[in-house]
Amino acid sequence: MDQNHSHYEVIIIGAGAAGLMAAAQAGKRGKKALLIEHTNKIGEKIRISGGGRCNFTNLHASPNHYICQNPHFVKSALAGYTQRDFIKLVESYQIAYHEKTLGQLFCDGSSKQIINMMMDLCHSNAVKIKLNCQVNDVSKSDIFQLETNHGILTCDSLIIACGGLSIPQIGASDFGYRIAKKFGLKIISTRPALVPLIVEESQRQLFASLSGVSNPSIVHYKKTQFPENILFTHKGLSGPAILQISSYLEKFNNEEITINLLPKIDLKKQFIDDKNNKQTPANYLKTHLTNRLIDTVAVHPDFHKSITDLKKESLFAIADKLNAFRVKIAGSEGYQKAEVTVGGVDTDFLSSKTMAVKALPNLFFIGEVVDVTGWLGGYNFQWAWSSGFAAGSHC
Repeated sequence: MDQNHSHYEVIIIGAGAAGLMAAAQAGKRGKKALLIEHTNKIGEKIRISGGGRCNFTNLHASPNHYICQNPHFVKSALAGYTQRDFIKLVESYQIAYHEKTLGQLFCDGSSKQIINMMMDLCHSNAVKIKLNCQVNDVSKSDIFQLETNHGILTCDSLIIACGGLSIPQIGASDFGYRIAKKFGLKIISTRPALVPLIVEESQRQLFASLSGVSNPSIVHYKKTQFPENILFTHKGLSGPAILQISSYLEKFNNEEITINLLPKIDLKKQFIDDKNNKQTPANYLKTHLTNRLIDTVAVHPDFHKSITDLKKESLFAIADKLNAFRVKIAGSEGYQKAEVTVGGVDTDFLSSKTMAVKALPNLFFIGEVVDVTGWLGGYNFQWAWSSGFAAGSHC
C-alpha cells in the first residue's frame, strides 16, 4: 500500500465517462492529474450500456433533451463540447459506429472500444490512474486533502465525477452527494430515472399475461409525451417510451399515465368511416395490434359484436380504451434497474461554464452527480463528455 503523501494539481474521483473526459482534458493541458476509482474497473457504465455496444452520443443532442431545475444550465457545457466533437474523436480512433434510431449512435463492435479510447487519451496525456482507491474523507484548508486506503492524497483542484445512485451493483453510491453537502451545496432530491414502471395491483394480472409483448405507442404524462415502443412486463411496463416518461413522473405511487396503443390510427374516425363493417372490433383490430394484446384487452362483450351492430357510444368507448389506455402506476423497479438518477447537486451552486462551485472555484461536480438528466438514447453520455470537458478545461 502506498502510504506516501502524494500531491497533484488535480484529482478526479470516479472513472466513468465524465471522469475519464475530465482527466484526459486536464492532462492535455499539462496538469499533473490523478484519476481515482473505488472499484477495480474503469468505465463500467460505458461497458454495459447499449447492450455492450455503448450508445455513446446522440446526433440531435441539445439543451431541450435534459431535465434540470434550471433548464438553461446545460447550454454552455453542451455548446463547449458538442456531439460532433465527440464523434470526431471516435472517428479519429477509427471506431466504426452506426445510427440505430432517433439519432442514437452505437459502436459497431464493442463498448470496450470507447473505454480503451478514453484510457488511451488519459495515458497519452500522462494521467495517473489508481483503482480500488476508496476515499474515506475530503477536507480543505489551502488545498484539498483526501484520506484514502492508499494514504493521504492532496490536490489544488478536485473534480467529483462519481455518478448518481443508479445501478448500485456496479458500484454506485451517494458519495458525491455527501461531499457536496459537506461543502455546503444543496442536493435536489433524487429518484430513479429511465426505469421500468410497476403498475397497480388491480392491473398487475392483466400486464403479467401480456409479459413480453412490445407495441409502438405514444405514452402521455401531464404535458409530456414520448412516441416509441412499450414493453409489457410481469410487473408492469418497460421499453423506450416508458423509460423516457419515467424520468418525468413526480412520484412513483398513485400516478397515472395514458398510452395510445394505436398511435397512427384515430380509431373513432375509423369506426365512423367503417360503420357498416360486419367484423367484430376484436377481429378488426388484429390487423393493427398483436393477437395476444387484443385477446387480453378485449374483455368487454362489445369487442365481440359486429361493428355494424354497435352504437356509436360503444364504439367510442372501445376507441378510448385503445387510443387512451389508462395505467395506474404503483412504483418503479428502483435504482437497480434505473439507467440514471434524477436530481443531484443543485446547479444554482455551480458555474455553467466551468462546472466549478461558485463559492469554491477549485471544486467541480460533473456528470450524473449533478442535477442534470438526459433523455434515453446517448444524451446522458453526451452530458458526461460535455461537463467533463468543461471541468477539465478549467481546473
